[in-house]
Amino acid sequence: MIADLIIYNIKKIYTPYLNPPVRGKDMNKIKVIANPFIAVKDGKIIYIGTGSFENYINEKTILHDALNKVCLPGFIDSHSHLVHAGSREDEFALLRKNVSYLDILEAGGGILGTVQKTRKASFEELYMKAEKSLDIMMMHGVIALEAKSGYGLDLETEVKQLKVSNKLNGNHPIYVKSTYMGAHAIPKEFKNNRRKYIDQILSDMKYIKNLGLANSIDVFCENGVFSLNETEEILMSAKELGYTVKLHADEIEPMGGTKLGIKLGATSVDHLMASSNEDIILLGKSNTIANLLPGTSFYLRKKYANARYMIDNNVAISISGDYNPGSCPTENFQLIMHLAANYLKMTSEEILNAVTINPAYHMNIYKNKGSIEKSKDADIILLDIDNLDYLFYHFGINHVSDVFIKGKLVVKDRKVLRSK
Repeated sequence: MIADLIIYNIKKIYTPYLNPPVRGKDMNKIKVIANPFIAVKDGKIIYIGTGSFENYINEKTILHDALNKVCLPGFIDSHSHLVHAGSREDEFALLRKNVSYLDILEAGGGILGTVQKTRKASFEELYMKAEKSLDIMMMHGVIALEAKSGYGLDLETEVKQLKVSNKLNGNHPIYVKSTYMGAHAIPKEFKNNRRKYIDQILSDMKYIKNLGLANSIDVFCENGVFSLNETEEILMSAKELGYTVKLHADEIEPMGGTKLGIKLGATSVDHLMASSNEDIILLGKSNTIANLLPGTSFYLRKKYANARYMIDNNVAISISGDYNPGSCPTENFQLIMHLAANYLKMTSEEILNAVTINPAYHMNIYKNKGSIEKSKDADIILLDIDNLDYLFYHFGINHVSDVFIKGKLVVKDRKVLRSK
């Protein structure tokens, strides 16, 4: 078969190869191929191997010299709050004075402050801000992203956020999966009537499902936000409507969100900095992914999730960026990966599985994305590194030079090629 694209002169390919979810000790297993080339046809990988590629080319085939760079599957960031207005640098000073994240929220700041700005922002303003962030993420190697709503807390603005992320999915090279998160906080107008707002969420879920704007639901299960019982009620109703479910679980206090997620068959439980050892053991016996967000621990100066205990107890882990304006304002996914190495104490191989095939699994895109394999999408990144370990050792910079999404070169020499 003649290829549309040949990527050659690759130093090494590092890729997951096990069927997901990759869990426990298996997370340390990856495949390494030295001096290969990759042949691509119609956006799909048709061959990976060594030797000559002459049989795959004609005068129309694009030849891309990797210049002896390392090749990885594109990164998948399965937890972000991409679409929002404004920023919260004023609260950064409060955090440094040890004012807690939940205290800022209780005072009407935090999420509620961003809600005010997002409600006022136009569709175009939200779109342009989110598109800029996607470009930065793509330059750092991200090829797929989950984007939550949750900064509207009313139907009009939640729909506006979801329409932005859906439009970006069609217009931007990065695959964007939309999640409805009306249960992100209790808005000010419902502060004295929680029940009425929960009823509103239950109603809005039906409307959003009918519009086809999201197929997954997330809830912030935390003391002072949504209780365990409230979270269960919302997610049970979501499942009845045909949504997949996930939750912010045991982020600050050990409320039992991890166990609830397992009970409900959640695709992931996210954060888990305060999860009990008992719940972690249960997680290792389930197919629910532990989605860890070390950037949030770093920014808020909180404890990190116990990734080593999770791996020792057969848990399948993914690592995500949690890009948002209040607790992790960075689009540098490689920095997040460094934090996983340095603070979660994960190996390079474990991290690679955690930012590719495992997030692809709980986003339900693993049949096409998450590894460099024949018949999968040609989501390929080239990095100026000598080996995989160097990616985590030399931190704070962008090692990715070139990015291909479905076989199309979208970043070259750290510059976005996509026309605006």
